[in-house]
Order: sequence, then C-alpha cells, then structure tokens
Amino acid sequence: QVQLVESGGGLVQAGGSLRLSCAASGSIFSINAMGWYRQAPGKQRELVAAVTSGSNTNYADSVKGRFTISRDNAKNTVYLQMNSLKPEDTAVYYCNAEIESGYARAVFRYWGQGTQVTVSS
Repeated sequence: QVQLVESGGGLVQAGGSLRLSCAASGSIFSINAMGWYRQAPGKQRELVAAVTSGSNTNYADSVKGRFTISRDNAKNTVYLQMNSLKPEDTAVYYCNAEIESGYARAVFRYWGQGTQVTVSS
C-alpha cells in the first residue's frame, strides 16, 4: 500500500509563510511527477505547482514568485514553500504523486488526505 501523508498547514496572517510537506511511503519503486493542488470552498480543485523527477517545475500564475516547490528523492518527499500568503490562498491543499509500486510495478496517481491552509487578512 502506498500512502501520501501531508503536514504543515495552519492559520497564518496575510504576508506570512508556511511550508507544506508530503511524504510517500509503502512499496515504492519510483516516483514520477509530484505536485500540490488546492481546493477552496465552492471552487474546483486546481493545480498549484508540480515538479518532475528531473526537477522541472510548473506553477499556477497566481502563485508564481511566491511559492516554491521542491522534492527530496531520497526521502520520497515533496515540499511547498509558501511566502507572501494572501487570503485568496486559503484552501485545502492536496499532495499528488505518480508512483510506480509493488512487485507488478503498476503506476498510479495517489492523493494525500489534504491539509487546511487559512490566511487571515
């Protein structure tokens, strides 16, 4: 069984910073792309940032210059450093990873359970 466990959410004032972490565990052979999505109340889930196994990154326009995604392949972990947070960044943030696992080396996309980020004005 593969699991993604997130941590680091919380309440912060506008202009503040938070760092999210997401660790993958289980019978993992390799991890391809990893990313962070978010979903605000009444809105669709949207991509925030993604990073490939080769460390190429992609960001939503709304977070460029403020958020940084990174990964530690040795720890099977992806991070999201969020600076200059705005009230509109308030959402549940979900980790996502494409993982090759098990003796059959099947490839699936996995989701974390979500972590709440609340930015007060």
